[in-house]
Amino acid sequence: MSRPGPAALAAALVPALLLSGCNPPGASSSSSGKSGAPGSAAARTWVAPGEKDEYYLFYSGGHSGQVFVAGLPSMRHISTIPVFSPYPGTGYGFDEETKALLGDYAWGDVHHPALSQADGLYDGRWLFVNDNANNRVARIDLRDFKTRQILGPIPNSSGNHGSSFVTENTEYVLVASRFSVPLPKGRHADPADYEKEFNGMVSGIKVDPSDGTMSVGWQILTPPFNWDLGSTGKGPSSGWAFWTSYNSEMAHETLEATSTQGDRDYAAVVNWRAAGQAVRDGLATTLDGVPVIAPAKVPGVLYFLPVPKSPHGIDTDPSGRWIAASGKLQPVVSVFDFEKIKAAIDRKDFTGEVRGVPVIRYESVLEGEIPVGLGPLHTQYDGKGNAYTSLYIESAVAKWKLPPWTAEEKADLNKVILDKIDVHYNIGHLVVGGSDTKEPYGKYLVAMNKLSKGRHLSVGPAQPESSQLIDITGEKMEMLYEAFTEPEPHFAQILKADAIKPIEVYPKAGSAHPHAIWDAKDASITRRGNTVEVKMVAIRSRFIPDRIDVNEGDELVIHVTNVEQTTDMIHGLAIAEQNVNVIFDPGETKTLRLKIKKPGVFPFYCTNFCSALHQEMQGYLAVKPKS
Repeated sequence: MSRPGPAALAAALVPALLLSGCNPPGASSSSSGKSGAPGSAAARTWVAPGEKDEYYLFYSGGHSGQVFVAGLPSMRHISTIPVFSPYPGTGYGFDEETKALLGDYAWGDVHHPALSQADGLYDGRWLFVNDNANNRVARIDLRDFKTRQILGPIPNSSGNHGSSFVTENTEYVLVASRFSVPLPKGRHADPADYEKEFNGMVSGIKVDPSDGTMSVGWQILTPPFNWDLGSTGKGPSSGWAFWTSYNSEMAHETLEATSTQGDRDYAAVVNWRAAGQAVRDGLATTLDGVPVIAPAKVPGVLYFLPVPKSPHGIDTDPSGRWIAASGKLQPVVSVFDFEKIKAAIDRKDFTGEVRGVPVIRYESVLEGEIPVGLGPLHTQYDGKGNAYTSLYIESAVAKWKLPPWTAEEKADLNKVILDKIDVHYNIGHLVVGGSDTKEPYGKYLVAMNKLSKGRHLSVGPAQPESSQLIDITGEKMEMLYEAFTEPEPHFAQILKADAIKPIEVYPKAGSAHPHAIWDAKDASITRRGNTVEVKMVAIRSRFIPDRIDVNEGDELVIHVTNVEQTTDMIHGLAIAEQNVNVIFDPGETKTLRLKIKKPGVFPFYCTNFCSALHQEMQGYLAVKPKS
């Protein structure tokens, strides 16, 4: 049966895109979803004072540059983890250590967090997040919920959107470029020569298993497609990874029109183990210090697979056999069978090639096109044979049955649609705990909606994002709760609370900071030329020393150790009119450095409440004028 082409579908969907989500708060749509009875839903999300949530929810913070941590099922915000942007609340970006992490950038665009894994299950060690704007990847240590490394800008790549996707044993964080650029980077080329002069890139970010240190292991050169989202394989697809792309037309302007001309776009099917082996075999060329593989010269590393037009998500199920790809301009999810993909590769069942990369025959590997509804974006799995797809235009989530299907179901795939629930409004990503592992939790789904449309107290024209908690334990989905977040979550991860054991203090015995001191008698002020170095102790309720004398024009370096060994006894150090605030957790040492630009006497004080005499925890920086 013929299907309208993407251009016709796009024209038909424009009114729906413009009108989507325009129901007023409380209005219902035609879907069969329902909200739980208020009493029942409240009981299932209630976490009593003093009790703790069952799960962590790690939201990406979008253009805030941060990660937001909430608890499930309460949906209560617990913490903000600063990553790519300064955050005065924790002093991030003001001390020398975190200034070095941030480098030359004052913000980032966090999209897709990914938890580290061991044998295809979350191991609770690290959380990786990408920076779409400045082409970086960060690693957060879940022992203390702090950013420990920022890698990048990644060479030979731009717009790290297709990230971060962790392999089964965290061998790699796999990433792909949203934007193509002339290579080597820094070379000018006319965007009118986009197809000829620009390239995309898939990168394997190697992770040291002992301490998590990241480095660029290898890269695969691609045509200038816009790589969007991906997932990694497991089981039969172990060693493989998959990305969607848009703009297979390789257009460079007015993409909303020029990149929707073809019938389909391409997914990348990447054999990342073969890529690593190709580098070891000397088959890569070094570009900007990184081994780059030209896939036309190294067969078996990269294949293309046609997918529905303008796709977003491509998601591997827990078994590793079924791969669901969604096209925003087609109301279906294409389900591919990886066993068929392997067979097609083995028998060279290709329909052609793009720049020497074989294109796998779509019909040979397709298991079925599921008619989920309008605007399908992303798919998650519950580990019970069910899939959940977000529908942006419908403002809904569709639940459907994974293969294998009966003959009757294959004849009419409408029969595998099990349920649909309204969300509010215009859902983007959704997350089920453990969906990207071998064993999803299968209890809650969180819908991350792009528009809240006044379902909250008015805060002016800039409205928060809406997240809604859905119970997926029964045959029918049930709405439980909603919460509002800062801009702008794109994706999230859910982790069982007992999967990690965060530390509560930095122990004195394990202190490795070269300037840490633990006794007031070791506090000191030392002058070396025009540099004044201070070793300071912070303890309830004073700084030692609490007077610092310097000259105008000096460089002042202060190493502060919070010698507390009691949980939650946090201190801060702010110096009036010096634009500095540094926070020290119990047992932590940090360094701040400032140029003394004007004479006078400047109070300094503890910014983080610590005791009944918190106000008294202060001192003076006395600056003599130049002679």
